[in-house]
Amino acid sequence: MAFLYFIGICEVLGALGLVLPGVTRIRPSLTPIAAAGLSIIMVGATTVSILGMGLTAGIFPAVVGVITTWIAYSRTRVVPLSAAPRGAVRVA
Repeated sequence: MAFLYFIGICEVLGALGLVLPGVTRIRPSLTPIAAAGLSIIMVGATTVSILGMGLTAGIFPAVVGVITTWIAYSRTRVVPLSAAPRGAVRVA
């Protein structure tokens, strides 16, 4: 049971790691690291869900894993938060 609590705490901290660096602009380089950690957790969650409850139960963690993998890639290579413009977005 303690392992499940540990995994839950890691997921909550990973979610905070995805959101807070972008909002506060403090250490935005941590966003891809948090996303990569969540991706690893989601691989395990997908495996456990498929083995324990069948293929349909593994769809949600697999989709979340794909999303977090995309966030890790895009915040590292496509548009790092450090290169994103600061302030409000103006519409012409």
